[in-house]
Amino acid sequence: MSRRRFTVIGENVHTSRIVLRKGKRFATHGGVEGVTFVSVDGIPGLLAISETMRASQAYDEGRIKHIALAVETAMADGDGAQTGYEYLRRVVVDQEQAGAHYLDVNVDEISLKLVEQRQAMAWLVGYVRSLTTLPISVDSSDITVIETGLAVATRTGDGRPMLNSASLERAEAVELAVEYGARVIVTAAGGAGMPSDAAERIDNASRMVEAALGVGIATGDIFVDPLVFPISVDGAFGLHTLDAIREIRRRFGPEIHITGGMSNVSFGIPARKLMNTVFINLAVEAGADSGIIDPVMNPLSAVFAADRDSAPYRMAEDALLGRDEHCMNYIRAWRKGALNP
Repeated sequence: MSRRRFTVIGENVHTSRIVLRKGKRFATHGGVEGVTFVSVDGIPGLLAISETMRASQAYDEGRIKHIALAVETAMADGDGAQTGYEYLRRVVVDQEQAGAHYLDVNVDEISLKLVEQRQAMAWLVGYVRSLTTLPISVDSSDITVIETGLAVATRTGDGRPMLNSASLERAEAVELAVEYGARVIVTAAGGAGMPSDAAERIDNASRMVEAALGVGIATGDIFVDPLVFPISVDGAFGLHTLDAIREIRRRFGPEIHITGGMSNVSFGIPARKLMNTVFINLAVEAGADSGIIDPVMNPLSAVFAADRDSAPYRMAEDALLGRDEHCMNYIRAWRKGALNP
């Protein structure tokens, strides 16, 4: 096990996050549909489904974008606004208590309009900042939305924000990080698409590291995301990422940080918590020292204490390392209930 400090970038303040209408947290109280929660003060609450959410395609498909709903509810400043505030407070506090070192904030799915995304980013970063001293990682597919968030998130010292992310398609983002005194996540995305293998990841990420160094960002302020893709799509994707992590660590030494959206690997796979646990351990062994993860679902204490000799762990490892074609042995074991702890 690596002795490096593992930096957790908590991923839960994202408007893409969902709960299922068929899940335990969806309920109807007094004729009002909503998402149940318990406030930080221990008071049960119901985040009511808005008309906007009810009219969305996600809702029709049985998914509720609960963070987007909470932001919308709080920003509307109506009768239910306090419920939105309390819901978001619960999310932030849970991640902080679970050991997050940064809170990644993303509002891309709050609206298709950039002006509304910028408004939501400024509001949400400001509110999150009022709840915690943890630094904020500002995440968006649009550079102007990122800049809006950084302007609100900026702190000094250990509270400096993070820019998520800079890639070859928007390499100028490293200059924005310098302007706001932010650390930066650079990714292995290409100028016109995603990498197809480990070699492309390494090449793209290396070019972005050099770009960041070239504008004066210290090596220790750079986090490299080699990109994690679902093994349900291609069984080699796990190996591609792990191979890239090894080479990036070898090439740039001990000071640089290596991170990634670790839970992406398990999309479309059952028993995701198990799969995420095994992949995080494999990534750390390869040289990663950070992860954009849900620390509530996958607390590091449990991840690093996992029984690596257990049959479920070994089956997940086989799937991630390409030894279980199409994850068939893993899925069969899940259907038989053999992946339970």
